[in-house]
Amino acid sequence: MAVERNHTIVPTRDPQASAQFLADILGLTVDPPVAHFTPVTLANQVSLDYDQMNDFEPHHYAFMVSEQEFDAALVRIRHGGITHYGDPACREIGQIYRGKRTEGRRGTYFHDPDGHLMEICTPGSTGP
Repeated sequence: MAVERNHTIVPTRDPQASAQFLADILGLTVDPPVAHFTPVTLANQVSLDYDQMNDFEPHHYAFMVSEQEFDAALVRIRHGGITHYGDPACREIGQIYRGKRTEGRRGTYFHDPDGHLMEICTPGSTGP
């Protein structure tokens, strides 16, 4: 069997709220609890298992989405009044980035309620 990622734990102050925030942006659903975790399962069956913690450092999570999913998520971000950025340093407010190494790639960054830096991006196509 090839090695695959199965799940990752996302530290959060309010697992249900944070899981729902991301699920809403990505057009997903929050799964039923597993032990004390609140999971959100992605299309490749990797789950983000939200876990209640009081003290943690913010992390970066990136999600590859189709062009249509990107457009829909960006609409939800904008309609939700969520600030998004065209760069990981969060200086390019209200922007999206376009890939330099991957033709046609688009993406944007935004923070979740716990300060984690979320990124959505499209695959684009590889150049010649």
